[in-house]
Amino acid sequence: MIETILHGCNGKMGKVLQQLIKEEADMEVIAGIDKNINGPTPFKLYTSPSDCIHKADVIIDFSHYTAVPELLDYCVATKTPVVIATTALGDAERSLLREASKTIPVFNTANMSLGINAIAKVMKEIVPILEGDFNIEIIEKHHNKKKDSPSGTALLLADAINDSCDVKKDYIYGRHSKSDECKITDLGIHAVRGGTIPGEHTIIFAGPDEVIEITHTALSRDVFARGAIRAAKFLVTREAGLYSMRDLV
Repeated sequence: MIETILHGCNGKMGKVLQQLIKEEADMEVIAGIDKNINGPTPFKLYTSPSDCIHKADVIIDFSHYTAVPELLDYCVATKTPVVIATTALGDAERSLLREASKTIPVFNTANMSLGINAIAKVMKEIVPILEGDFNIEIIEKHHNKKKDSPSGTALLLADAINDSCDVKKDYIYGRHSKSDECKITDLGIHAVRGGTIPGEHTIIFAGPDEVIEITHTALSRDVFARGAIRAAKFLVTREAGLYSMRDLV
């Protein structure tokens, strides 16, 4: 049985994880950490990692980037593998991830969806064939509460494309006030915000007389939670290091 602590257990993703882990025969939640302690939970709840006296096999984090440093301190001190699924991490948080990964297994990716990461992987096959003749654009759509723009997933896909290019692309974030024509070396990244859209990403390859579109639509938050669960199961058998969906898929 994989004993799990949920960091951010009372947030939207934390509640999804609580339900989905109940369906896993080889996994259980033994404790949760959340600043919001309202409402009953079927496990012991702590308001900060430093208060937690439980020792788990793995921690899954869906919280806020400002909470990540304290969590990493706890994980290093207790030698606990951790899946960091929180988005909008900055350079400071990423540096802490790299430092922690010298001691413990750390899993981090911009998007926990297996589908998104499968698309990123197949870019290695598609981009070298098309890059010389096709303009490439990315359009991402999210709910109106999302704070970062462009999304980390859009940047993940852009990087997957760029890594596969012989001639590297210049990222163009929207085209307001631009009057020059679109260059073959431009990679446009455009953000849409509205309603309750969980997440939609489209890669457009526009060439002479033909257009190819690859779209991924998240129909619910479950896809991200399921990916995090799979990542947690992957991580508990690994040595110290920094892992991502590239290692899993």
